[in-house]
Amino acid sequence: MRRAVTDWLIARFQLPPASIDAERHIIPVNGTREALFAIAQAVVDRNINPLVLMPNPFYQIYEGAALLAGAEPYYLNCTADNHYLPDFDAVPDRVWRRCQLIYLCSPGNPSGAVSDRATLKKLIELADENDFVIASDECYSEIYPDETSPPLGLLQVAAEMGRDDYRRCVVFHSLSKRSNLPGMRSGFVAGDAQVMQKFLLYRTYHGCAMPPYHQAASIKAWQDEAHVQHNRELYREKFAAVLDTLGAVLDVGQPDAAFYLWPRTPIDDTEFARRLFAEQNVTVLPGSFLSRDAHGTNPGNHHVRMALVAPLAECVEAANRIKAFIKAL
Repeated sequence: MRRAVTDWLIARFQLPPASIDAERHIIPVNGTREALFAIAQAVVDRNINPLVLMPNPFYQIYEGAALLAGAEPYYLNCTADNHYLPDFDAVPDRVWRRCQLIYLCSPGNPSGAVSDRATLKKLIELADENDFVIASDECYSEIYPDETSPPLGLLQVAAEMGRDDYRRCVVFHSLSKRSNLPGMRSGFVAGDAQVMQKFLLYRTYHGCAMPPYHQAASIKAWQDEAHVQHNRELYREKFAAVLDTLGAVLDVGQPDAAFYLWPRTPIDDTEFARRLFAEQNVTVLPGSFLSRDAHGTNPGNHHVRMALVAPLAECVEAANRIKAFIKAL
């Protein structure tokens, strides 16, 4: 499986073939939730007042991992003003000096925003300057609208900078989104060999090797791109249909990648979600549930996350019900 993952990484992100060693740079994991939690436990030193930085809103495992590693979470608000991406220029030097780990999510959950080359390069330079690890959650990297323009990866930009040892850079990938296999719990973590050593030592204590039959199925999945391309075609069809319906009644647009919509709501997001479920039997997630109050605001307020994972007909039906609900407000 490690060899299959290595071949995929090299092909997908145009990495120098000699720069990825299957034994030193790759560790299979039972889904990236496990890995995203474990990385904080493996690299954070709780004895020196650590900070763990993360986007806000965020995948909740980042916060839990930071807290259980003995670190203080520091939230990077992602709003429309900064295209729903962290603004690294706004982070004080004192914060960077205490940072031991930063979670990056690109394409983002819930916004689908994708970090560009300049942003990733700047973050790598900040990691070098302040000696912290970048944990790049790239689980949505294979769901994107333009076949000619896949999202960049952290290792890809590091290699372009001549950093083919991937120092301080770790990426997380999964078959859950790429291959629609969330129940199989199969993914991998890859990058800096020294960090991988620490990660493997931590995992040794809680015995979570992937079953051989999961590995066999994973090999087949990582070696095949046809089903992934078909998956993207299905999402493009759903996005087109749903946005055609909702565009006239909601402040919403096509995301850069991933399978979410992140619209602004005309009323409080929690009230919106509760009433939509009560009146139209449609479930969405309040944006404030995905974020924390930070720096004087909660960036999830007046947003909801809509996941377009259901079949096309159900997504269209849901969009029509949402439209009817909004018109009745």
